[in-house]
Amino acid sequence: MSDFPPYPSGLRLTGRHVLVVGGGHVAQRRIPGLIAVGADVHVVSPEVTPAIEGLVGSGEIRWHRRGYLPEDLEPAWYVIAVTDDRAVNDEISAACDERRIFCVRSDDATLGTAWTPAVGRHAGVTVAVLGNRDPRRSASVRDEILAGLRDGSIAARHHRDRTPGVTLVGGGPGDPELISVAGRKALMEADVVVADRLAPRELLGELPADVELLDVAKLPRGRSAQQEEINRAIVEHALAGKRVVRFKGGDNFVFGRGYEEILACREAGVPVRVIPGLTSPVAVPAIAGIPVTHRGVTHEFSVVSGHLPPGHPEGLVDYAALARMQGTVVVMMGVQNAPAIADALVAGGRPSGTPVAVICDGTMPTQRTVLATLGTLAERLGSEQVRPPAIIVIGEVVRVAHPDAFAD
Repeated sequence: MSDFPPYPSGLRLTGRHVLVVGGGHVAQRRIPGLIAVGADVHVVSPEVTPAIEGLVGSGEIRWHRRGYLPEDLEPAWYVIAVTDDRAVNDEISAACDERRIFCVRSDDATLGTAWTPAVGRHAGVTVAVLGNRDPRRSASVRDEILAGLRDGSIAARHHRDRTPGVTLVGGGPGDPELISVAGRKALMEADVVVADRLAPRELLGELPADVELLDVAKLPRGRSAQQEEINRAIVEHALAGKRVVRFKGGDNFVFGRGYEEILACREAGVPVRVIPGLTSPVAVPAIAGIPVTHRGVTHEFSVVSGHLPPGHPEGLVDYAALARMQGTVVVMMGVQNAPAIADALVAGGRPSGTPVAVICDGTMPTQRTVLATLGTLAERLGSEQVRPPAIIVIGEVVRVAHPDAFAD
């Protein structure tokens, strides 16, 4: 039998009884795929891993806490034998043969009547690869196919979505490798791209030649596109039958005014969807090796916009309340107002020796971190000639990441 290749077939297991005998790590890897297709999964094993027990607790599978019994096969449509006892697996596969039930074996695939492929899904397409019992090869081929489907390099052109509308894509903090798979695919399938200054610029160079690019950069205290004009542009192009991507740095809804664009599209009757991006106030400190939370150090973190100084009549940040909290403060768009923000936090009760990290050009080749305290922040910003874009992290997590710099 092993001289012949397997015959591929798609099993429809929704609502059907599937028996998994064994509760170890191999079972743990197989069960989620069965749950994903709606199978009625029954696990027979005296013990199971904590992850499997969690699936039992959530009601997604059933656990029969005992050894295998021949009658366990009676309701089964499909059986997976993954015990560490070869004799038990032999007994199960022999009994399955008698009942004409397909059986997968983890210990010796040649003795089973079915093999588990490397499976992946994208946009309604299921990819299943069998690499002649070479699981690493199967997984590698599957991943290559899925990558092609996701980035659009493998697709039947007449099946591509040509529906006009607007997609808000968060590009992440700047490194083009940090955009989501879905975001990159939407970008490459667009007819029109409306891009911010902080959107990953290298990706714009990869756009097809026939894509129209609209630059709506907003320069700090300089030349800026008006939000109303951005709203008008994305709606106008979508109503003309184009697929429009509104391409931003970071995430659409974290100081990105993305929801204003959602409202404009809805008011005009334009279909709109959102593909989130890695948000810079969390991702950039992480890339710089600074956690925004740490056990025993902080139980909360706050993200604030520093584009207006404390006390400004249009400001919405309560710096006195922020100072009374003990957690991490992450300031966006705050380079110019950072000295005033530091003074406000100290006046509100934060120690002047509170550690501060200013991360400049986060995730980019020019990234650097300037360390200071609330008391020395103004001087350090000047001496290090810090310019936007930069993210300011305030709190004891900076000391956790840089203990030597704050040893005193």
